[in-house]
Amino acid sequence: MSTASLSSPSFNNHSLALSRCSPWLTPLAYFLGEKLIVPSYFRQVKIRGQQNLSHRGPIILAPTHRARWDSIIIPYAAGRSVTGRDLHFMVTSDEVKGLQGWFIRRLGGFAVNVRSPSVSSLRHGIDLLQQAQVMVIYPEGGIFRDCQVHRLKPGLARIALQAEAQAHNLGIKVIPVSLRYDIPNPHWRSSVEIAFGPALDVSAYLPTQQKRPLTAEELKTTARQLTDDLTVDLTALSDHQNQRVLF
Repeated sequence: MSTASLSSPSFNNHSLALSRCSPWLTPLAYFLGEKLIVPSYFRQVKIRGQQNLSHRGPIILAPTHRARWDSIIIPYAAGRSVTGRDLHFMVTSDEVKGLQGWFIRRLGGFAVNVRSPSVSSLRHGIDLLQQAQVMVIYPEGGIFRDCQVHRLKPGLARIALQAEAQAHNLGIKVIPVSLRYDIPNPHWRSSVEIAFGPALDVSAYLPTQQKRPLTAEELKTTARQLTDDLTVDLTALSDHQNQRVLF
């Protein structure tokens, strides 16, 4: 991925079509998730670190991925009833097919082909951040049920750094999020804990007095630094959960 391919700061019509929160479906989905689905399915939901969430500004939530339920638990703990904000999930292209895809696209989700990411979908992630939205990106890239933090993909850091470099003083924050269920495959009446860590400030990783697009080498180096720090923070959150009796 070249820096030039993601250099345009515009928020175009194609991007708008990729991720849109329906004015009637989104409030309904959040209401059902908060009032009916999560409380009736799970015996207990513990939430820690909500003070680290922000009600304004561009944010990337970077959760560990432990079950398909994660994408319902995260809005429950950080969505519109908590922060007044809707979440935009980056998902794989396989997940936006058929009826499921119809709902995902209207609930703010947008697809990326992880085997061959398109410029438009990556561009859309940058556009969302420059519009001060909240994105959710699973940096591990897949579901892992062993309660260990696996190697993080660099895409999250690259999107965050590109967006911050193009719009000076944007103030993007990356918030590590750790999820743990009481059993590897959660079922009815199981329990879950979600923990939000302190935010990482993306601007701190940019070269001093950054007034231009990042070069390919700068992007590679700074993305590695941000990814490494995010790995450390996610591991600390996860280890803290693993060392305690949660439920």
